[in-house]
Amino acid sequence: MKHKTFAVMTSALMLAVLPMNLPVSAEVSPNPVISRNCPAYSGTNPATATAGNDDYYYSFWQGVAPDDYLAYDLSGVPEENRKIIDAVWYNTSAYDVIGLYINRNMEPSDYTIEVNSAEGGTYPETGWEIVETITGNTLSSRQHIINFEGYNWIRLHITGVDEKTEGNCMVNFDIHDVSDGVTDSWIFYGDSITAGGMNNCYGTGFATYINRLDANYFPVQENGGIGGITSKDGLNNIDRWLSVFPGKYVSIAYGTNDAWGNQTGAQKYYENTVAMIQKILDAGKVPVLPKIPHAEEAGVADYLDDYNAMIDKIYEEIPEVVKGPDFDAIMREHPEYLSSDGVHPNSEGYEEMRRIWAETMYQNVYTADSESTSVKGDVNQDGECTVADIIKLQKYLLGTEKLTDWKSADLTGDNLINIYDFISLKKLLLS
Repeated sequence: MKHKTFAVMTSALMLAVLPMNLPVSAEVSPNPVISRNCPAYSGTNPATATAGNDDYYYSFWQGVAPDDYLAYDLSGVPEENRKIIDAVWYNTSAYDVIGLYINRNMEPSDYTIEVNSAEGGTYPETGWEIVETITGNTLSSRQHIINFEGYNWIRLHITGVDEKTEGNCMVNFDIHDVSDGVTDSWIFYGDSITAGGMNNCYGTGFATYINRLDANYFPVQENGGIGGITSKDGLNNIDRWLSVFPGKYVSIAYGTNDAWGNQTGAQKYYENTVAMIQKILDAGKVPVLPKIPHAEEAGVADYLDDYNAMIDKIYEEIPEVVKGPDFDAIMREHPEYLSSDGVHPNSEGYEEMRRIWAETMYQNVYTADSESTSVKGDVNQDGECTVADIIKLQKYLLGTEKLTDWKSADLTGDNLINIYDFISLKKLLLS
């Protein structure tokens, strides 16, 4: 109970994150959102059009098949920032219709992406050109790369929902500038823990956390989680999934269901995971692999050490793999993040997972090639470590000030900035 009280007491500090203006990494060129709060139009439910591109991913545009649309006027965006765009929509369904827990929740299955060169300001009834036609879609999110030079308008035109010709549709729809390449686009494949942890509609999403760390970035981020599936299911479907994913970073986070009752076996899990990594590399993308989260349920916990040992083996054998968060160690340290079943995180745990994913990837990907010359503990960047740095870090953790250097404030070396760094900084000064 004492441990739980401490976690609750410090949660506000651990969650408080403000933008940091660090140098842009050569590894990742920003693909910023350019459609945020731009003029939005819809046919059946025009009042909900602005919910499609506002700051809140828990609000959605509500459309009705067989003939409805969500259109954006991008004429106010500088032309140099919309030469090539990534049009991405998000829905809350399970990523695909496989496995035991198929869930389709007002998901676009048939639609077109259309553009228009009309002047901005008044919605054009004519002049729309189809640039992409999708039929029979079974995925809960999709990205579309479009040459947008000469155009001012874009619209998502819905003709089918949940593989039916009639029905209600519910999406968020973002447009990103990818004129310099699709370098900041992510997808997270995995089981139900990924499905709950990487959803961008409940709580703060991965992309928002990255943006809070560094305002230069707001990544495209798809949730590829599906409840109940194993590494075998991932391997059986990853070719099809990768064929429609134009982004760069691909996380594969299976293992909990593999280990549950040891139904797969650690060796077979290793082989499946290596095969998926090779397919990601063959597709010209970057594989990301986190540790399997610790569980309190004995049916999972009894076998996890063997499975996570295979991940360590992969880290050693395939250096192209980006290390994801060590959720084994994190969940062991914070069992209060687990729900009553001892396997799945609770709402606080899922929120922490998203934050930790963002902070770990910011360290391992976004700033991996940047060198810090800061004095250890020099949080305020004045060239020395003093009491003023304690005050600076405290204000950052309380959410009232931002940092200008990540590495100098990471006193514990765990790729996170939290209350433990504050404690370490005090010890450093006292010594």
